[in-house]
Amino acid sequence: MNRLILLSLLLTGHVFAQKPIRVLVWDEQQPEQKQAYGDKFLGETIAAHLATKDGLTVKSSALSSPEQGLSTTQLDETDVLIFWSHQKNAEFTNERAEDIAKRVQDGKLSLIVLHSAHWSKPFVKLMQARAIADARKHLGANVTLRYLNENPIGKGPKVDDEITPFFSQEEEQWVLTLPNCAFPSWRADGAASHVMTLMPTHPIARGLPARWDIPQTEMYSEPFHVPKPDAVIFMEKWDKGETFRSGCVWNIGKGAVFYFRPGHETYPVYQQKEPLQVLENAIRWLHPAS
Repeated sequence: MNRLILLSLLLTGHVFAQKPIRVLVWDEQQPEQKQAYGDKFLGETIAAHLATKDGLTVKSSALSSPEQGLSTTQLDETDVLIFWSHQKNAEFTNERAEDIAKRVQDGKLSLIVLHSAHWSKPFVKLMQARAIADARKHLGANVTLRYLNENPIGKGPKVDDEITPFFSQEEEQWVLTLPNCAFPSWRADGAASHVMTLMPTHPIARGLPARWDIPQTEMYSEPFHVPKPDAVIFMEKWDKGETFRSGCVWNIGKGAVFYFRPGHETYPVYQQKEPLQVLENAIRWLHPAS
């Protein structure tokens, strides 16, 4: 920019510093994480890395923190929430999950969901909201729907189950079977996965190679019972033949959710540069600095 123009803008108050993106990394903090992350929990490790990046202000919290680490004040001060849970999904309150889901749909908060948090209450509620919106778009906004599978957490689908969500008509009434938000099989054997970048021009894929490996991770196998994503950015494969859509975006209301699959608390996935780059890219894409 021309120096005289810049000086004029400064003098007239038309140049403002960019506001940093406010990131909160929420972690259930399983003790098993210490096997991979040493003196820090998984969420603390992610937060410490992101805190070194320009334009981000980063905090971490946990289920054991006051108000489960997600008070109204904390959420008011957060632009992007990164969420990890696994063993204690049932302990997370419905009220807090509903608050997060509403903030996302209102465009006040963006959500990044990691690995086993596919069964976290905020993610399930948002996938249900997207499934309902998709059904109404297909059937008509004023159609009356009856819902099945409203509480899927802990009830994994079988291989031959119909993929949820789906809708059907029973006695002149439309029935929507809500997404299970899970998959029929998994292996926590630490086998390496091979990640393919399917959308290399997407901002979340910035700086990622066309193919990269994660030396140790848990395997999840398709089909993933979720609404059709608006974008599938990464696909994982394992040497035994399993595949999984491992980087998915959904637009929900005025907001967006990004699910990133790699992980497991006993493997140091979030000490590896590629997964950490994915998280940084997702933050900046979900909430561009203003």
